Amino acid sequence: MGLMHQMNDWSSRHHPKWLVVLRVVLGLCLFIKGIGFIQNNVLLSGFIAQTSFIQNASWLNSFIPWLHLLGGSMILAGLFTRFWSLVQIPILAGAVFFINAKKGFFAGESDLLFSVIILILLILFFIEGGGPISLDNYFRNTSKK
Repeated sequence: MGLMHQMNDWSSRHHPKWLVVLRVVLGLCLFIKGIGFIQNNVLLSGFIAQTSFIQNASWLNSFIPWLHLLGGSMILAGLFTRFWSLVQIPILAGAVFFINAKKGFFAGESDLLFSVIILILLILFFIEGGGPISLDNYFRNTSKK
C-alpha cells in the first residue's frame, strides 16, 4: 500500500466534520489575499523587493496572486486539496521567514501571526486532505460505483 493510499485511509477514518469549516476558511483567506495582491500589486512588489534572498523576481508579482486565487478556490471546494496545499506551503513559508519575520510580531502592519496560522493550516490539510465534505471525496465515491 502506497503512502498516499495510507494517508487517504487514515484521513477518511479520523477526519472530524468541523475541519471542513477550517478548510473553507483557509480557502477563502487565500482567495481574498490573492485578490488583495492583484488590487495592490505595489504592496507585493515592495514585499518581494525587501527580501535579499530573491533577486530579480519580478515574475513573482503576477505568479503569487494567481496561485493564491487558484489554490484558494480549489482548497475551498476541496478539489486536489493536498496538491494545492503543497503548492501554497513554500509561498507562505517565504512570507513567514523572509518577509514578516523581519518586521517582527508586534509591528503595526505585521501579518506574521496570520501567515503562521495559514501555514499551519496548509500543513494540516496537506496531511488530512479534503475530508468527507469535499469534491475529492465526491469524485472518489462516484468512481467506485
